[in-house]
Amino acid sequence: MSTTDPAPDSPGLADGATSWASAYIHVPFCARVCPYCDFAVVAGRDDQADRYLSALESEIAHRPTWRPLDAVFLGGGTPSRFGTKRLGRVLAALARQYGLAEGAEVTLEANPEDWTEELSTGLVEAGFTRVSFGAQSFDPDVLVSLGRRHRPDEICKAVGMARRAGFRSVSLDLIFGTPGESAEAWESSVRAAVDLEPDHVSCYALTVERGTPLGRAVAAGEPGPDSDFQAGEYEMAVEVLGSAGFVRYEVSNWARRGHVCRYNLAVWAQGEYEAFGNGAHGFREGVRFRNVRRLDAYLDRVEAGQSPRAGVETMTEWESEIDRLFVGLRRTAGVADGPGIDALLSSPHARRLRDAGLIVHTAGRLRITDPLLTDVVERVVLSLDQPPPAE
Repeated sequence: MSTTDPAPDSPGLADGATSWASAYIHVPFCARVCPYCDFAVVAGRDDQADRYLSALESEIAHRPTWRPLDAVFLGGGTPSRFGTKRLGRVLAALARQYGLAEGAEVTLEANPEDWTEELSTGLVEAGFTRVSFGAQSFDPDVLVSLGRRHRPDEICKAVGMARRAGFRSVSLDLIFGTPGESAEAWESSVRAAVDLEPDHVSCYALTVERGTPLGRAVAAGEPGPDSDFQAGEYEMAVEVLGSAGFVRYEVSNWARRGHVCRYNLAVWAQGEYEAFGNGAHGFREGVRFRNVRRLDAYLDRVEAGQSPRAGVETMTEWESEIDRLFVGLRRTAGVADGPGIDALLSSPHARRLRDAGLIVHTAGRLRITDPLLTDVVERVVLSLDQPPPAE
C-alpha cells in the first residue's frame, strides 16, 4: 500500500476505472458443483483441461489486438484446479496479444483445499498478483451445508502460503444467510476472516437460483434463506469490517487502501473488458457479448475455427445510461450526473427515497446511503422511461 493510493470509496477512483482495459478468463472445472451455484461449471471433466487450454489460447490469439490490460481476472469454476503451467500459459497468451500495463492486477479465484506452496510460488512467478479465496464460512457445519470441501484451518493455511509466496493482495469471499446459520456463527466467521488480515473481503448473501440443487430443494419445501435475517447479518458485517479498518466501496466488497479489485471496479464503471472461455461475458465499444455456456459446444466451435459467441447486444445511448446507473449505484462513491440521474430524481419513487435521506444528490453525484436498499433503487432505475429529446 502506498500513502498516495486513493481511498477505496473515492469518486475519482470509481470514475477513473472507466478508462481501464480488462480481460476475464473463465475456467469451468470443479471437483464438484456446489448446490447453490448456477455458473457455467463442470465437475469430473478435468481430463478436458489441456483441450480447454488450447481453445483459450486459440480464442485469445484470434481476437483483434487492443491496448495493454490494466486488470485480468480468472474466475470459474475453480481456476486453481487448472494448474500452474496452464494458468501461466493463459496469462502469457494475453500478454502476447494485448500486453500488460505496468502494475497490472492479475487475479485468480481459488479454493483453499486446492492451494499449495508450489502453486503459490509458481503463480507469483508467472505474474499473478492477487488471489481471491472462496472461504465462504469458518463454521464447519455451514461449510457442509454449502457443499464446500475445505475445513476452516485450510483457509488459514492457504492465506499464509499466499503471503509467503509474495501475492500483493489476498481476498476472502464469505457467504451469509445459509439456512441453519446462527448470527453468532456468522459473526465468528467475519471475525475469523479479519484475524487473518486479508487485504480485501467480499460478503455475499446466499441466493436461490432456479435449476440448482438448492433451488430444487427450496421449491420442494425445504427452508431457504431468510431475507430479514440476512439483512441483520449484513449489518453485522458492516460493523465488524468497518471497525477493523476495511472500507466498503461496493455493496458486497470491502478493501484496505490500495487493494480494491481493479477488475470489478472497471466492470462497475462501464470499463471495457474482453472475455474468453465458455459462458464468459464481455463488453467492448458499446457492445455486450457472451460465449456459449456448454463446455463441449465451446470446445467444438473453437476447434472448428468458429466464433464461440452465443449472443451480441449493441446498446443504445439510453440503455448504456441506465446500465451506468444500475451498476454504478452499487458503489459507495455513487455515480456522476447524467441524463439518467435527471430522470431518476424526477421519479416519484426516487423523490420519496430522497426525502427520507436514503439517496443523496450532492456535488454532482448521486449515492445510496443504505446499501440494503440498493435493489429498491435498481428497480426504480430499470423502470425509467427515456426522456423526450430537447426542443
